[in-house]
Amino acid sequence: MKRAFSVLFGALIFGTAVYGEILVEGPITEWPVPWQGTRPRDPHVAPDGAVWFVGQAGDYVASFAPRTVEFRRFDLAQGSGPHNLIVADDGAIWYAGNRAALIGRLDPGRSEITEYHMPDPRASDPHTLVFDAVGNIWFTVQRGNFVGRLDPVTEDIRLVEVPTPSARPYGIAVSDSGQPWIVLLGTNKLATVDPGTFELREVSLPRAEARPRRVGITSDGNIWYVDYAEGYLGRYDPDTEKFHEWRTPSGDRSGPYGMAVDDQDRIWFVETWTSPNQLVGFDPETETFSSTIPIPSGGGSVRHMYFDPAAREIWFGTDTNYLARFEVPE
Repeated sequence: MKRAFSVLFGALIFGTAVYGEILVEGPITEWPVPWQGTRPRDPHVAPDGAVWFVGQAGDYVASFAPRTVEFRRFDLAQGSGPHNLIVADDGAIWYAGNRAALIGRLDPGRSEITEYHMPDPRASDPHTLVFDAVGNIWFTVQRGNFVGRLDPVTEDIRLVEVPTPSARPYGIAVSDSGQPWIVLLGTNKLATVDPGTFELREVSLPRAEARPRRVGITSDGNIWYVDYAEGYLGRYDPDTEKFHEWRTPSGDRSGPYGMAVDDQDRIWFVETWTSPNQLVGFDPETETFSSTIPIPSGGGSVRHMYFDPAAREIWFGTDTNYLARFEVPE
């Protein structure tokens, strides 16, 4: 079911006073988000360079202009619980209404929102969205235990139930061939869906205690994941069906969570059980951890990261109420 309505937005421009509050530590810069306690998260960079993000605890979608330090807020319906967003080539903002069983589309120019409600009442919590190459939106439904696809043209929503009970489908990425890969946080498995038949297949990780939380795909088609429970970075080769895992720098004190792959196929993730949180780099070619960088504000938890190939930057939000940018090294 689709519903459209208009929303109001607020624009706040911050000058020298806020510039003085910016936290800079090496290649990481953080800006305080003006709406306190709203858990800003899951930024995505639009074609015009604007950085869009959601306020999970504040029921809003917002944009940020790094050059002018301007934040612009679009309020959503109370109780929406936005969890994640992605930006389409036409500038439309798509977000997961995690507490309202919907996916929303924001047209910033018209200040208009269209809501697409889940066709099954069990799919109550759309979680993470990602585009495929032709513009379809694949998404996870964590507690509802589904993987879904929304076709923005036909507005059709397809849901595939995960056979393992309480599997908690979480992070998701789509390969160059259009195949989504999902990590199942409630168990020690990956999952993938055939985009033609919608057949879902599960792949067990080598360790029964593993709990994968985020996933990325490198240009060679390998699937990378972080094990939140035991502190591992893992690689799965779909062609050979073989795994290789590396213990993260902080080991069982790691809690790796937010994750991104850059344009050189290097893996970046954040250890969230350390204080401060630490951004860690890994080079698959040398199979070594290349960087360990503290988050200036402490981070609290960095839950998701986005690599912007145009500027070669990684963006993320923090539970300490900051929006952050990491300049990827050459």
